[in-house]
Amino acid sequence: MSDIIHLLPDHIANQIAAGEVIQRPASVVKELMENAVDAGADQITVIIKDAGRTLVQVIDNGKGMSETDARMAFERHATSKIAAAEDLFSLRTMGFRGEALPSIAAVAQVELRTRARGAELGTRLEIDGSELVDLAPDACAEGAIFSVKNLFFNIPARRKFLKSNETEFRNILTEFEHVVLAHPEITFRLVHGDTEVMNLPAAPLRRRIVDVFGKSFNRRLLPVETDTSLVKIEGFVGRIDAVRRRGYRNYFFVNGRYMRHPYFHKAVIRAYENLTPPGELPDYFIYLTLDPATIDVNIHPTKTEIKFENEQPIWQILSSAVRETLGKFNAAPSIDFDTEGAIDIPVYNPAADRTAVRQPSVEVNTRYNPFRAAPPLAADRNWEKLYQDFERDGRPALPEVDPPTAPSTTAPLFPEPTPAASNCFQFRNRYILTALKSGLVMIDQHRAHVRILYDRYLRNVRQHTAASQQLLFPELVELTASEAALLPSLLDGLHRLGFELSPMGGNSFSVTALPTGLPDTDPKRLLKELLDSAADALPAADDALTERLALALARSAAIRPGRPLSAEEMEEMVATLFSTDSNQLTPDGKPVLILLTDDELATRFK
Repeated sequence: MSDIIHLLPDHIANQIAAGEVIQRPASVVKELMENAVDAGADQITVIIKDAGRTLVQVIDNGKGMSETDARMAFERHATSKIAAAEDLFSLRTMGFRGEALPSIAAVAQVELRTRARGAELGTRLEIDGSELVDLAPDACAEGAIFSVKNLFFNIPARRKFLKSNETEFRNILTEFEHVVLAHPEITFRLVHGDTEVMNLPAAPLRRRIVDVFGKSFNRRLLPVETDTSLVKIEGFVGRIDAVRRRGYRNYFFVNGRYMRHPYFHKAVIRAYENLTPPGELPDYFIYLTLDPATIDVNIHPTKTEIKFENEQPIWQILSSAVRETLGKFNAAPSIDFDTEGAIDIPVYNPAADRTAVRQPSVEVNTRYNPFRAAPPLAADRNWEKLYQDFERDGRPALPEVDPPTAPSTTAPLFPEPTPAASNCFQFRNRYILTALKSGLVMIDQHRAHVRILYDRYLRNVRQHTAASQQLLFPELVELTASEAALLPSLLDGLHRLGFELSPMGGNSFSVTALPTGLPDTDPKRLLKELLDSAADALPAADDALTERLALALARSAAIRPGRPLSAEEMEEMVATLFSTDSNQLTPDGKPVLILLTDDELATRFK
């Protein structure tokens, strides 16, 4: 039997290894931006073309590289960040494995122009699919310019499975946001095609958050800060009245690195328990600083999953810090015994000023005579009849009075409903109870209304009968960069539902019309909810996208749990619900009603 095990060629091995690190254009942006941060740059520019398919270019003014370093940087496991295994426990840099640049070079055409600080001449290097094409001196600025062209040109299967330009650019924006939020002291600029998407000057953290997500975030943020021997926690959490069901921003950073941590997420959410509606979450931007020896970042290729040595104590500290913030800013019920700065209310002391003592006075009515005869009895009293009754049966006759109108202890627990509400009964302002031939049905009023509105919107779209209601005054909506990148792919679906939008330049849009039949709602909030809901559906066919938008619109317009309904409203909702074909489930598969048959009810009373 011949030998069958052999070594793969370097270019194939590099392509396989690159699949773990470089998954899409956003991965290239992340790795190159982190390298620029590690190089000490304070100005970083990212230029994108065709959502990263054609070009990803990162320009920085960092310390640059020599000719030898530029060539060695593209060798696997070549790095300047660590020299021994012990260095993994004292990491202060974003990268350390030496895998990013060789992985990028294995699946793209890369050009690097770099000049070290103080050097007279720089270096230009070209690599095509891990093969060195050119290496020559170059007159360039200090720092580095990485140009990654034609990503996955040598792996057609990977390139074919890239998503739409809108989706890929949103992923780029996500990675861009992670880096710029972790380093507010650095100036960042993002250009897509010929459009400048973001220009973020160096600023304090709060200003950086507002620059990225919009001015509306400024009033939502509450500062969090605590410093212990174990961990330093700082950042911001959202106000109680700013929680949202979708589109919330949750960010954790540790030692300047973005991370995901479900356990710490629960610590933040635990502080909001019983203060927010179920299913709605706050925004938060939490920054942890601790000894690098107590964490392990080398457990995932993307380095976003981190293990903590003291995970449970940090959980307790984090939860307490968030609770303290909510209490300090009166965002949560609290008792404040701090009297410093309070108004000084003087206590009355009669011994200090006896002239101020007010003596009690007695007033006498001289005309009152307790021995004066009482007024005569009324002349219409029939004393003779009363005496006759007493003689007849030995006790006086009691006057006839009407029965008492006050509720008695024997009154029925559930009074008879009024005729107008005889068919339906609302329980806890959330559920509708009504009788059917087969038994008793309980309906969730919010889900039932979602089902009704969803079917109505889709029917109007398919029959081309969706109508718009013009706004008296157009509403100007300022979107974040990621929302503005998503909107063009949704414009057709929104127009079919009855929305009318006009671009106003930058990330601003004017809402001039809404679908008819919507309750009084904020067009800004409604549009953002639709964008957040539809983001997960892209890319999708037009029909699927319209269905997703219709569902999001129905959720926003449906009546909320806790709203009392009149008898006519309940009867109309029940009749409309049972006239639809799919009345038992919402469009996303949640139950709308529960039926208790006559047999089940009889069994309960046995």
